[in-house]
Amino acid sequence: MNCYLCNCELTIHFHFTDLLLLNSKREMICSKCQATFERIDINHCPRCYQSGFLTVCPDCLIWEEQKIIVQHRAIFKYNQAMKDYFKRYKFQGDYNLFNVFKQEFHQKRSDEVMVPIPVSTNRMQERGFNQVTAFLQDEPYLDLLIKKNTPKQSSLTRSERLNTENPFELNPDKKIPKKVLVIDDIYTTGATLQHAVHILLKNGAEQVRTFSLCR
Repeated sequence: MNCYLCNCELTIHFHFTDLLLLNSKREMICSKCQATFERIDINHCPRCYQSGFLTVCPDCLIWEEQKIIVQHRAIFKYNQAMKDYFKRYKFQGDYNLFNVFKQEFHQKRSDEVMVPIPVSTNRMQERGFNQVTAFLQDEPYLDLLIKKNTPKQSSLTRSERLNTENPFELNPDKKIPKKVLVIDDIYTTGATLQHAVHILLKNGAEQVRTFSLCR
């Protein structure tokens, strides 16, 4: 098997415990490519996981002024390697790259129901898939939200993102659970996730937290 990113041949290393437990360990990218992705360390905002802060960051204080307390968690920094990855996966449509990070979405959760951020019908036609639900295809999740056709977030400035109208509608065929974990790929301003949080809380959810692969 070759690395999904650089195509070099992979060497699979098994630990003794893997053999005892008959675990099948399948690495998707080589150690060199793995090293280019930076995990968020302990120095991060406790609310949104923005790196470099030990207390609440300025972004979250701005949300607090709007009476919103961010409850977000992320795993990786949105560095150049991650930007290059999403360029291939999300914007060039290399669907199989979901395999690189799908294990990061396989986590123990209590009674929270995972709700992915949807893509609009226009974006689905362009890309052919939802990059978030691709990560979740082996996990239980609920499609509660429908996204209207809006300009691409990547084409908007920070100010424009923060001032966009809520792009989501509720799926009328789904019942809203009490506890929800909204899943997205990238956290930038947090506007997209807060729009989702708002509509879910407004329509019956009692607790809504958010998660993204990177921040």
